[in-house]
Order: sequence, then C-alpha cells, then structure tokens
Amino acid sequence: MFRNLTYRSSVFTPAGLEGDEDLQFLLDGGNLVKIRSSSWKKPRFYRLQDDCKTLWHESKKTLRPSRTFTLDDIESVRKGRQSEGLKKHTDASVEELCFSIFFKGSKKNLDLMAASDVEATRWVKALDKVLNNMRNLSHQKKSEHWIINCMRKADKNADNKMTLKELKHFLRQINVEVDDTYAEEIFKKCDTSNSDSLEDSEIKHFYDMLTHREEIDVIYGQYSKTEGQMSASDLLNFLLNEQREQATPEDAYKLIEKYEVDEIAKQKKRMTKDGFLMYLHHDDGSILNPAHKPVYQDMSQPLNHYYISSSHNTYLMEDQVKGPSSTEAYIRALMKSCRCVELDCWDGDNGEPVIYHGYTMTSKVLFREVIQAIKDYAFKTSEYPVILSLENHCTLEQQKLMAHYLISILGEALLSKPLGYTIPTNFPSPEELKGKFLIKGKRLNKLDAFFNKNNTIEDDSVSEEDEAADFKENKQNGQKKSKIKLAKQLSDIVIYCKSVHFSGFEHARDNQDFYEMSSFKESKAFNLADTSGTRSFCHHNMDKLSRIYPAGSRTNSSNYNPVPMWNVGCQIVALNFQTPSKEMHLNQGRFLPNGFCGYILKPEFQRSLSSQFNPNTLTKGPWLKRKTFHVMVVSGQQLPKINKEKHKSIVDPLVRVEVCGVPADNASKETHYIDNNGFNPTWNESFKFVIHVPELALVRFVVEDYDSTSQNDLIGHYCLPLTSVQNGYRHVPLLTKRGDVICSAGLFVHLMLIDAK
Repeated sequence: MFRNLTYRSSVFTPAGLEGDEDLQFLLDGGNLVKIRSSSWKKPRFYRLQDDCKTLWHESKKTLRPSRTFTLDDIESVRKGRQSEGLKKHTDASVEELCFSIFFKGSKKNLDLMAASDVEATRWVKALDKVLNNMRNLSHQKKSEHWIINCMRKADKNADNKMTLKELKHFLRQINVEVDDTYAEEIFKKCDTSNSDSLEDSEIKHFYDMLTHREEIDVIYGQYSKTEGQMSASDLLNFLLNEQREQATPEDAYKLIEKYEVDEIAKQKKRMTKDGFLMYLHHDDGSILNPAHKPVYQDMSQPLNHYYISSSHNTYLMEDQVKGPSSTEAYIRALMKSCRCVELDCWDGDNGEPVIYHGYTMTSKVLFREVIQAIKDYAFKTSEYPVILSLENHCTLEQQKLMAHYLISILGEALLSKPLGYTIPTNFPSPEELKGKFLIKGKRLNKLDAFFNKNNTIEDDSVSEEDEAADFKENKQNGQKKSKIKLAKQLSDIVIYCKSVHFSGFEHARDNQDFYEMSSFKESKAFNLADTSGTRSFCHHNMDKLSRIYPAGSRTNSSNYNPVPMWNVGCQIVALNFQTPSKEMHLNQGRFLPNGFCGYILKPEFQRSLSSQFNPNTLTKGPWLKRKTFHVMVVSGQQLPKINKEKHKSIVDPLVRVEVCGVPADNASKETHYIDNNGFNPTWNESFKFVIHVPELALVRFVVEDYDSTSQNDLIGHYCLPLTSVQNGYRHVPLLTKRGDVICSAGLFVHLMLIDAK
C-alpha cells in the first residue's frame, strides 16, 4: 500500500515537515521554567524526541530522571497567562513569556515560562504546527506513522533491523497475539537474505504482508474489470450499485483524479487498488455523509426549532459536591460547540460575585473571569449564538456588578434589546443571532417594555430559579422556593430567554409569551414524556423553549439519557459535559453533522403546530417512514490496547451496533468476540434493524474488549444520526471514551438503509 515506506531508528520526519525550521527547533529543545505555584518555579529542559510524537523533559526525581508525554494527548497550546495557575502564580508583567499546554481528559495542564517573548512565541508556533500536521494527516499516513513508531519501539538496539525476538515484540505492540510457529513462518518468508534479521526491503515486505486486507481484495476484484484495474466505468458501477449513490461519469473521474496515487493509471482514467483504498479512507468513503459535515441545514428558522447543545453546571470539572470549579470547564464545553452554558452566581468576597455549586464544597471561580473566558472562546468552533443560563443567588449590589461585567466584557456581542422595531411575536433565528450572547434568567417585566416610553420599573422581588429551588429543597429539609430581589440592570438584558415557573401545559399555552421558558428537572421531564402529557409536551416545544437538567441526586455528575427528551422536542437538554459516558456519546453524535455548530434543526413534525406526533404511540403521519437498516460489520483496523501497562495484554474485540430513537426503534445487536487480535480482526456478521421514525434515530457503534469474568472495557465508539449515514462499504472512525479521535483505529462496515416492505 505505502510505496515510499521507510523505517529508520533515527529521526522520523512527519510528512510535509521535511527540513522545517520549527520542527528542528523542537528537536533541539530548550530550557523553560515549569510553574506549579508561587514558590514552585523550576527550570526544566524540554525537547521533542526523534519519533516526532513524544515530548521529553527532565525531572529532578531520583527514580524518574526524565518524563515524556505524547503529542496525541495535547488538546491545545495557548500563549500568555491563559491558565488559572499562571494568572494566580505569575505577575501580569510576564504575560508574553508564558504559555500553557492543555491536555485531553483530566490530566492537569502544564504551565511554562520562556526566557523571552520571541522564544515563547516560537514554542507555541512550533508545537501548533506539528500538532496541526498530525491532525490533518490522511488515515493512511496516520496508520503508517503509528506502525513505524511501533517498529521503532520494538527495535531495542536501534540498528534499523528486526530480529525474530523484536518482531514478536512488535506484534504485541500493535495488538496481535500469534503463536511462535506462525511468527517464525512470517519471519522466514520475509528474511530472503537468510541473515536472521529483517532490513530495508524485507521490512517493507513484512509490512505489506501485515497490512494486506483480504476484504478489500474481494471488493476490488468484483469491480475491477479493465486489465485488473477499475476504469471510470467500473468505478461508476461500484458507486451506483454498491454505494447506492446518485453518481455520474463525471463523479467517477473526479474521484480518480482526487485519490489515485499511480500517475500512469490516473492518465488512463483508472483506479488502482491503492487508489481505491485511499478513497475508502477519506470523507467520500466515510460513514458520515460529507454533504452533512459543513452547515447544511436551514439556519433561518426560529431559535426554538432547533436542538441546542447544552451543558449543566458548566463550571464543574468533576463531581457536584467537592470538585473544582474552573474557567477551563467553560472553554472545553465551548470548544465542543456547546451553545448553552450555566452560571450559578453567588455573593463573593470583596464584593466580587463568584460561581460555584451552592451549599457544597466545590471551589469558587470569579464571575468576571468566567465571562472573559466565555467571550474569548465562545465562537472559535461555531459562530452561532451562545445562551448564558444564569442561576442568580446574589444580592442587589453584586447583581449590578454582574450586569456591568456582562455589558462591559461582552460588549456589542451581548444582545441587550429585541431585534427589529416592533414588539416581537417569535424568536429570531440562529442566523440572525450569529456571534451574539443571549442571557437566560429572571426578568421583572415583559419585552413590551422596550417599546413603552413610560417604562419606569425598578428593582423588585422575583421567585428564584426552579433548579435552585429544587436543589435547596433537597439540601435543606424541604424548604420551599423563596423570593430574591432582582436588579433592574440584570433584568433588562434578559431578552428572549425569560425564566418562568412551569404551572402546566394549559397554563403555559394561555398565559406565557413565546420567550418565557421553563426548566424541568429530569424526573419531572421524563414523567411528562412518558405519560398522557406526551403530546402536550411536544406541542409546548413547538413554540416555546424547554430546558432539562439532571437530578440533584447525580452528585457524581452522571447523566440521564437525552434521547427521550429530544423525542418530545426539548431544545436545551443540559448534560454534565465533564463526564465521559454513553449519554455524552449520544450528544456528540446528535450534534456531529451541520458543521458541528451546536444547532440541529428539528424534524418538521416537531415544528408544525398542526402535528399530532407522539413518540410513544406511532399513529400514521409524516414521521412514520418505515425503513430496514442492514448492517454488516466486516472488519476492524488497529484497535488500541486497553491495558498498556501489561506488556502481553491483547484485546478480544467485539462490536455492538445500537439504534437509539423512539421507543419502537431502540435496539442493540453485537458480534462474537475475536481472540487476541486488535490489529485486523474480521467478523463478517450481518444485522437487520426495523426503523419507524428515521429522522429521530441515532446509530452508535461500540467496540469493546470482551471479558468473561468482568464488565467489558470500551475500546472505542462512534455515533451519528441515521439520516447522515452513507450506504455501501464505509469506514467508521473510532473515538475514545472522552470523545477524542483514535488516530489509526476504525471499523469497516457495509450499510444499506432501504424502504421497508
């Protein structure tokens, strides 16, 4: 497959960075000051190792004189005093000397200081360049890099050769368990020089044998009818009959031009097997319809016509009782395109409002620092509006300071009055609200006041937020909801998201304006979704916003299943973003298409007031589009080891395919497990699912390491809406439990979604 594969134990240069000065800067390394506290600031030497994937730094600990971490673990590199640690432990005068490395998952960030602004900028620029190069590599290149790095690790004496012992070690590195006889057989077949070691072309031969995929041979052989290759006509036949695409000869020519690696074949308008595999590994061959990757939906509908990616108690990094609160939690949620974040606001010391989980031991973070972080990161991954959901417990004076910070820090981006010149009767659209912040909270009067010159309302009392009252009731022996004084300055910037208590669907229909919205605790929302009120709940969400939040009993920050809430049209289904879980995987899948912008247009039957849709009783209607979904799990590629500490640990993978949607569509089926092979397991197992409401269905692929004595371990997963699935032979990328891409791993499947008979 890889014609130019070369393996050397010296520096392995990433493709596209040959001779790059920034890469060489990292390889040479340099001294930086590592900062942990005001009194712990120590010089350390850092450099990129020769594999160009691992950063090494010295340590003064006797037992561990050096440490390393892989670049794959880095989430971002940020110049300046961007971390809470640097803000707390360094002076503003060294702003330009500082930078931080933020990691994926729960690993603490690394705060560093260079000797000069120029040097700090160079480190950040160089690291960003190498990280972007890694992330933008094709699947084949990522696979090649991964395998070569495993070869390097197996080559213990760095002589650019591979002995039989090293070959066995390498096979364990790539997650394959073979018996000694088979390993010796492979070795002898490749050792054409009879030197008892593999080198150069022999290693290339071994690599080709290892990465050979029989299933691709079979598919390619069925359609390559032109001198052993695919002509444009052969490729078109494959696209029409196997992939079920509405393709033209021009489409086939474009794919050959785009993916063919052999120039002679390209000139003849043909596709070789290498080019075919290249096509299958890119967007055109992915399970996710490439037309659905950018923003493709109508973004000019009213705001309440969309599912909105939403976070609960966004400030928390861990649990709900004693964990840390941090601006970093907001940054992480916003960078995942979360469009509704929550701020629990309380009186702080020195007159400064703070954010934390009241009545608990969670740490506190300054309100103004949170607003600044939100402003800095809100629109980096999505330009569509962000809702700040305020839970206000502050006294009047600190509320006025909150309003001041919101207005002064957010500036023109803060929506402080209704759009247009007349009293609004409906929500504006995400398109109209691009780059804007909306405040959700209590308001002293109606929006009509903006158009009434005689509006002279002053500070007054309002009932506290439903979520605050529910939590306090749990913590303070049934104490009921109390009144709080609300500052006019804070009230005035609540425009389209005025919080009101829910007193029943009939009351809401007859008395609430469109912009008056309620929050529902998990148990109440599920009860409404499960009972005779289901259709009323659906209708309520057709012209008003609803927010759902987790039960107060979820002190470990676990999550509820968001799917039943989406089924009844709830828009703001708030989850604990910090907790990796199936529920967050479903949330990530729901918002994967449409540019991952945090907004997904609800189906028409969830938007039309004349709709009689009820997810629990599927009567005839435009929502009922019975489909049969055929799934064949063919094979897996380069599945990661779960227990890396155990040298000889090899996974026994199985695949589960889940459909999550209306109750009638929920189903789960799984393959058998494969013994001791995570590198190239083959299942060839087929499943059939009957789907009634495809527009609400999500498909989730789960790969687990089978264990007969305990719960299976998650290897990887991937979730997406059924409506975004491409038919035919497709590659499925895999994500870690926390939702990050596993660079070289994937599944190969065949999918067919057809009308049910």
